[in-house]
Amino acid sequence: MSALIEFRQVCKTYQMGDTTVRAADHISMRIEKGEFVAIVGQSGSGKSTCMNIIGCLDVPTSGSYILSGQDTSDMDEEELAHIRNREIGFIFQSFQLLPRLNALENVELPLVYAGVSPSERRRRAKAVLERVGLENKMKNYPNQLSGGQQQRVAIARAVVTEPTILLADEPTGALDQATGRQVMQLFRQLHDEGRTIIMITHDVNIAANAQRIVHILDGRLWEGDPPPEGETAGAGAEGGGADV
Repeated sequence: MSALIEFRQVCKTYQMGDTTVRAADHISMRIEKGEFVAIVGQSGSGKSTCMNIIGCLDVPTSGSYILSGQDTSDMDEEELAHIRNREIGFIFQSFQLLPRLNALENVELPLVYAGVSPSERRRRAKAVLERVGLENKMKNYPNQLSGGQQQRVAIARAVVTEPTILLADEPTGALDQATGRQVMQLFRQLHDEGRTIIMITHDVNIAANAQRIVHILDGRLWEGDPPPEGETAGAGAEGGGADV
């Protein structure tokens, strides 16, 4: 059975002046449908590069990224946008809500772009806002909502299109600890419903909410405990980090 997500020796390099930066270094990993996976790393570790490739916002320099059985590595921007809109629901640290739209209208927006009828998108948006506990805040604008409530609206917007994957980038980064715990409880509930969640974070305490934790350092992935300080992930393994 093929994995929902598969990296096959993925490399991503960037040129900064005379220096070549390897943000992803021969990464191989598999994520199955229904998993809740946290990718943990500090700033500069390569986790944002991984997120961009998983979310079809970027493509590998070499290697292959397989999503739902399709090799995205050689897709053009139009093809990437199509698969991104169909497969991925994004959740961002800064919420990314439109200030002139109320909560209900923000959640409806992806359905507008998808060509869903007004009555159907209103029904679906109301249902997911109720699901995240905001049935009494549908007419509120972002500046009338707390940070936790804004993130719940963002989560509702991500799930309203029924994407294959929820991809969350530091989803608690702009929240206090108590509110962050509430958001993580909602993530666990969504996972219990069978949703596939990939969460990018620097916080090991937040990562502990996931079913599976993958670490990234210097563009290499591995599972298990972080390496001792000063050592590089996957050091000594041929071709970069270990398969995960």
